[in-house]
Amino acid sequence: MRLYSCPRAWLVILAALAGAFGCTSHSDERASQGSQAKPANGAVGVFDLEGNPFDPLAAKPAKVAVLVFTRTDCPISNRFAPEIGRLYETFNPRGVDFYLVYVDPHEEPQAIRRHLAEYRYRCTAVRDPRHVLVARCQATTTPEAVVFDADREITYQGRINDLYVDLGSSRSEPTTSDLADAIESILAGQPVANPRTKPVGCLIADLKE
Repeated sequence: MRLYSCPRAWLVILAALAGAFGCTSHSDERASQGSQAKPANGAVGVFDLEGNPFDPLAAKPAKVAVLVFTRTDCPISNRFAPEIGRLYETFNPRGVDFYLVYVDPHEEPQAIRRHLAEYRYRCTAVRDPRHVLVARCQATTTPEAVVFDADREITYQGRINDLYVDLGSSRSEPTTSDLADAIESILAGQPVANPRTKPVGCLIADLKE
């Protein structure tokens, strides 16, 4: 009877029941989301090599952001290291950010640091063990390049060039420069002539947690 005569007590009980059954108001949801341990840039599940949450697409404004999905043990990815280095040297001074996205959940930061040193990468490296960026870009292969413009819209996705015809089959020299051409077009404010190509390499789907 005492509870019946006390509206505040009823509110406490109702609030408890609502929480038990997962019922919250929109304002409660917003408050809950704001209190979660979530990085300010929004990339939950992507990390720098220090273990800090890091979203390469929100890190800083840039004319172009290039993500190259890779892994340390993919021989095709490793063969493209010199070309990625040349692209970085050419385009980074012109406002293009390059990020190596390591997709193998078992690759530790120290192994990635050794890989960066061995292949003389100067790009920023991030870990995507939960495949957040993989899903966002629908990437399938290493190496696979995804190019975002200043509005963070995908303008090119696919191979770096056509050095590889297929698995186990490569040319002595590439006949195209797909990634470089795409970046040049974006910097010039022009549409990319061939915005989607098929990458050849190691399948990301083969990686297991």
